[in-house]
Amino acid sequence: MREIEAAKITELVERLCIEACYVLSRDIYTRLVERSNVEKSPLARQIIGTIIQNADIAKNEQCPMCQDTGMTVVFIEMGQDVHITGGFIEDAINQGVRQGYSKGYLRKSVVRDPIDRVNTTDNTPAIIHYEMVPGDRFHITVSPKGFGSENKSGLQMLTPSAGIAGIKKFVIDTIRHAGGNPCPPIIVGIGIGGTMERAAYLSKKALLRPVGSESHDPTIAQLERELLNEINKLGIGPCGFGGSTTALAVNILTNATHIAGLPIAVNIGCHATRHAEGDL
Repeated sequence: MREIEAAKITELVERLCIEACYVLSRDIYTRLVERSNVEKSPLARQIIGTIIQNADIAKNEQCPMCQDTGMTVVFIEMGQDVHITGGFIEDAINQGVRQGYSKGYLRKSVVRDPIDRVNTTDNTPAIIHYEMVPGDRFHITVSPKGFGSENKSGLQMLTPSAGIAGIKKFVIDTIRHAGGNPCPPIIVGIGIGGTMERAAYLSKKALLRPVGSESHDPTIAQLERELLNEINKLGIGPCGFGGSTTALAVNILTNATHIAGLPIAVNIGCHATRHAEGDL
């Protein structure tokens, strides 16, 4: 049994909150540079160049790359042989968010209740997802999720007869409806299978997969390529001003499901799609 102090979790979450909001991940940065070299629209190239410049300024001057520093979503991979000491894990995570958003001068965007809309003033509570794994691994990914993109996500319970054609239609319709609102060029996370809530979780988790990677399933990898091509043919372009770079990547995760169902969720990430990770 490996013991991890709750205070260490707080320290790590604090650092990751700031890092995720200040530093654009290398895979996204690299893809933006690649697209700036092949995009044919002069305006689209200029916008991508501005996004890259913004990312450079944020990293070099240690400031948020976007004013919407998101609702903090935390993914925990925790080995069954890990024991947390000195406090409750969720208290430790939320304290890390509280400290990170204060020390990093990050906007506090969370309200305590969807009806009364009173701000919690410290961006807590975080949304926390746990995945139990064998051994004593403890890995944290912090993903501050802005709501310009989150608000344009969608979920549908398709029937199995809809098949790949139905999946494609729902994804394309969702992206077309989103237009320029989620701050393209976007990353499209897709969850297929499981139940309603499982599909939604997978779509959010899919956004964490590195840009440029493909599914290990050849059929799904082909679907990712086809959807990326079709999305970029929509002509929405960077910030909605046209061009061939509407999406940087389409990432799909799947799950076993019921014989009567085909749940599908689309979670859109903006051009920042912030995330940072670390181990204890």
